[in-house]
Amino acid sequence: MAQDITTLFLAYSRKKLLDQYWPRMRGAVEPLTDEQVWWRPNDASNSIGNLLLHLNGNVRQWLVDSFNGQKDERNRPLEFSEQDGISAAELLERLGATLGDAEKVLARLTADELTAPMEIQGYHVSGLDAVYQVVEHFGLHYGQILYIVKMLTGADLKLYRELNVAGHSDLSAAHP
Repeated sequence: MAQDITTLFLAYSRKKLLDQYWPRMRGAVEPLTDEQVWWRPNDASNSIGNLLLHLNGNVRQWLVDSFNGQKDERNRPLEFSEQDGISAAELLERLGATLGDAEKVLARLTADELTAPMEIQGYHVSGLDAVYQVVEHFGLHYGQILYIVKMLTGADLKLYRELNVAGHSDLSAAHP
């Protein structure tokens, strides 16, 4: 039973993070100019560039480095203080590489690893907490990035093309 829950949880986590959030976000950001990626509406807000750096740092720290027993070398304040100098293509390439590493971790995790205690960022969590934090956190900033893209471009990103007029998918029920 535990293995079934583990398999379901990890499969759904991979699906949300790697099959839904990442390709949609990457597709929305790729057409932007570097200037658009680093645009901020005000000093209290983050640019898409900052959010991409932040997501990269978060996924690497909470998922890749933690589960691989690697040293945490994240510089979180730098993720928000950067204001340009890194191209949109480089930001997407970095995050894509980190997500590739995350995919390997999610593909091999066990029920024991998900219930094991961990310390990340000074928080005492379980492996399950760590995975859930990454997927939820990515989803939050994914939404912010898409909002900024729509604000900058006025484009309909057509994220749910498969839904009919009633809002129902013509795809299988496995694709909520």
